Amino acid sequence: VETKHINQALKNNPGKFPSGYVFELDESEKYEPVKNFDRFNLLKDSAVMPTAFTEKGLYMLATILKSPQAVITTIAIIDTFTMTRQL
Repeated sequence: VETKHINQALKNNPGKFPSGYVFELDESEKYEPVKNFDRFNLLKDSAVMPTAFTEKGLYMLATILKSPQAVITTIAIIDTFTMTRQL
């Protein structure tokens, strides 16, 4: 899923991402992915701080997004929750 679709989902559904679901990285946290992964190189020059999701936030995001991967992720989360409860 492209970043713009994730940002749009956040913007259009603010009530679905309360405190503890999503947070903005601070300046020092922003550079950690840049240091470790070349694909985030453009991030170091960006004035916008990246957004990060907790486990709950990722689940909520997966339920909002309409991509095939989001549907697969949502099903996997539900199946895992069900199996854990049965244990």
